[in-house]
Amino acid sequence: MKVIFHNDFYQVYTADPAAAAGRMEAVVEVIEGSVEFVDAQPASEQDITAVHTEAHIDHVKEGGLYHIAALAAGGAIQTATLGLTEPAFGLIRPPGHHASAASSWGFCYFNNMAISLERLRRDNKIKRAYVLDIDLHFGDGTVNILKGKDYVTIHNVEASQRDSYMDEVADAMTHLETNMIGISAGFDNHQDDWGGTLTTEDYREIGRLVRKAAARCGGGCFGILEGGYNHRVLGHNVMALIEGLSGEV
Repeated sequence: MKVIFHNDFYQVYTADPAAAAGRMEAVVEVIEGSVEFVDAQPASEQDITAVHTEAHIDHVKEGGLYHIAALAAGGAIQTATLGLTEPAFGLIRPPGHHASAASSWGFCYFNNMAISLERLRRDNKIKRAYVLDIDLHFGDGTVNILKGKDYVTIHNVEASQRDSYMDEVADAMTHLETNMIGISAGFDNHQDDWGGTLTTEDYREIGRLVRKAAARCGGGCFGILEGGYNHRVLGHNVMALIEGLSGEV
């Protein structure tokens, strides 16, 4: 599988867990040799202004975070574009699902998922999209930006117990109809991370379910990194999702 990445994502660009030293290294160490890395390219300002206000973009620039946030957004666009023809994963940061049009919080600056789907929609590459947000935290920014768009369905998994969580995902993947499934792939719900709920094998199964649903719909699928803060297990969880999405296991 192709994984969108850039060495600039190693940067400790601010003092929060998503930017912590060693986080990207922990993932690359596990997945290198099993994936094909593709260099991320920054999103154009046109792509970003299609989703965010000028005032918010200026705020990100003033904080010295525009380059890294635009690089993550561009990496998401590349991942989604690849996802049209083959499963792909964006190993990007900062994350994005807490970024709304005019504000952001929770370690996010630009909404990577919204920017990527809006780009595909503008380019007439998709007619319908489905966002599966598996992060521990509700992706309020994605909802705020995309909830009024009739082409996209957003599913933040609500179940808090492992069995019901997996049942909820499986049921959703059985019934949806879409051209594209985008996973806001937060891994902070792992049993050894903040949420303490899912196993590594569960992420592999989520990948399988998404891949099978995309195939049934005749559409594509991709995932982009959101949360996940235990460096000891993060890489293995990312690898599991990649394996499930790629159909390798």
